[in-house]
Amino acid sequence: MNVPENLHYTEEHEWISVSDNIITVGITDYAQGELGDVVYVELPEEGEEFAQMDTFGTIEAVKAVSDLFSPVSGKVVKINSALADSPEIINKDPYGDGWMIQIELENKSELDQLLNAEQYKEKIS
Repeated sequence: MNVPENLHYTEEHEWISVSDNIITVGITDYAQGELGDVVYVELPEEGEEFAQMDTFGTIEAVKAVSDLFSPVSGKVVKINSALADSPEIINKDPYGDGWMIQIELENKSELDQLLNAEQYKEKIS
């Protein structure tokens, strides 16, 4: 199972990378594997604001539909528009081209509530 050490994770299987105060969010390799072939992703509009753990969208796969949760509070500054036409990118490259949204972080202390790679590995094992 691919669980990069340099990322943060949520209990709900989102991954988070941090660059200054911009957070990039996607779903983990484990999550995309459990879902199966991703056929549709509903993402928010740029400029929308979310509190930590608010639902920011949905992901639909052959097996199920799941909510996507914002790992931090903040404003969406960018969405991955490529996913509208090619949601299968999430299956092929969940930690790279399959990213979903970028959020401008409001409260850096919220990062302390996320899992590190070791904690996430324990959760999924």
